[in-house]
Amino acid sequence: MNLLDVEISTSRLLLKPISMEYKEAIFSEFTEEITSYTYPQPAKTIAETETFIQESLQGLQAGTNLQLVILLKQTQEFLGCAGLHNLDKQPELGIWLKKLAHGNRYGREAIAGIKQWAVKNINCDYLTYPVDKQNIASRKIPESLGGTIVRVNDKQNLAGNTLHLLEYQIPNR
Repeated sequence: MNLLDVEISTSRLLLKPISMEYKEAIFSEFTEEITSYTYPQPAKTIAETETFIQESLQGLQAGTNLQLVILLKQTQEFLGCAGLHNLDKQPELGIWLKKLAHGNRYGREAIAGIKQWAVKNINCDYLTYPVDKQNIASRKIPESLGGTIVRVNDKQNLAGNTLHLLEYQIPNR
């Protein structure tokens, strides 16, 4: 399944496949502060961001990784990235928003849009959503979609910090 043409529209947002068009925004907005609760770390060079985008495009083409940019529908302003990963195994949701986009419930809206897409297009019983237990704002996302905690574990991120993860399962129906 080729995912390069997937677009998800919500009331305020447009989610569309990642592309090199957004490399500068991704590079500048995916900061140490933003990644404090994520597995990946910020790119040190624009070339690292380009490699990430290229690998994401391969995943989109192969149908294994739905990697999207989040845009404000009215202005096309870049807000962050979201995705549904491991589509060939157990689909896992992920999201990050730039600092200036925090506090507007864009994350909840984007993930709800991806979940609606998944209900129609992915054959699985549930989606997973791992989140650091200290990231209260992000924890509200799976909880708003009926997610329940099924696993608690610690994992070291690429920056060497320990994440205290709660893994939510969100019904895919």
